[in-house]
Amino acid sequence: MVEKTEDAPVGAVPEDANQHCPGTEAEQAGKASACEGCPNQQICATAPKGPDPDLVAIEERMRTVKHKILVLSGKGGVGKSTFAAQLSFALAGLDKQIGLLDIDICGPSIPKMLGLEGQEIHQSNLGWSPVYVEDNLGVMSIGFMLPDPDEAVIWRGPRKNGLIKQFVKDVDWGDLDYLVVDAPPGTSDEHISIMQYLKASNVDGAIIVTTPQEVSLIDVRKEINFCKKVGIKVLGVVENMSELRQQLESAEFKSVDAQGEEQDVTNEVLDVLKSHAPHLLSSFVATSVFYGGAGGAEKMCKQIKVPFLGRIPLDPKLGKAADEGRSCFGDRDCSASAAALRTVINRILSVTEKGAGVSV
Repeated sequence: MVEKTEDAPVGAVPEDANQHCPGTEAEQAGKASACEGCPNQQICATAPKGPDPDLVAIEERMRTVKHKILVLSGKGGVGKSTFAAQLSFALAGLDKQIGLLDIDICGPSIPKMLGLEGQEIHQSNLGWSPVYVEDNLGVMSIGFMLPDPDEAVIWRGPRKNGLIKQFVKDVDWGDLDYLVVDAPPGTSDEHISIMQYLKASNVDGAIIVTTPQEVSLIDVRKEINFCKKVGIKVLGVVENMSELRQQLESAEFKSVDAQGEEQDVTNEVLDVLKSHAPHLLSSFVATSVFYGGAGGAEKMCKQIKVPFLGRIPLDPKLGKAADEGRSCFGDRDCSASAAALRTVINRILSVTEKGAGVSV
């Protein structure tokens, strides 16, 4: 039997918390006898506690940022960071002032995806300076602090939380139209910390990236439930890798004989097309990647009443652009994915600049 706590809870109380929860911001959060066996115990025990004097400084720093968007995913490998990078490129291409904050402390991939590997953070009397891709696109990541990009970051929660706080308190972001926050997969310390640090500065909401695969959609539902518990709007869900799509003329063709031997017949196929149907060479080849095909995310969104922002195909050229740290927009080779990305990003602009979104 848990002992009764007479004091009112400090901070939020998760829906699945034990009876007599002390609150997520209480000094005894995760440590009190009432916390034993609670599914939130470990997260509460490592999260920042009590009134934080730095919140005033963070709120002041964030006053110059008009819109703040979190990019989340229920699980890894769904293309969340690629989407966050291309979203930032696209917004900067619209002559908006953009900041991209990478809070994936243990797996920072944003420096590579923005073409900034090997860059270092500089400090001025105003604080840390972001690393700039262009004059209107600044980036901050722990990746700029590592002496070796292959070095593993093996940190416990409090140290991660401390660095994330520095990123929003000590970085001189300047006047921004959008701050895009690329978070790690799941619902862990980093997510709770960024929400606690930004809660007083009017976060627009979260974009959740998934694949059509049911395993990914299960975790998306958990991510949406997390947003509900911490009080953040879900701006919408993006279905990434909805299908494999590439230009026919850049595809490879194989034949496999009865013994399983593989033969490249690409030139033969393309020669036939050039001779008999040259107009088809600019067409796209599209095929499902996951069982059941595209549409799983949209169906889920209708069921739980959150916005569906659109589908983005799995495009090898987009993957190449990410590896090379460049935008896929304006690149003819990325035409299979760029149009879909533009549609999704236009919907995000419509939602954020109208102050819409769904509070779940």
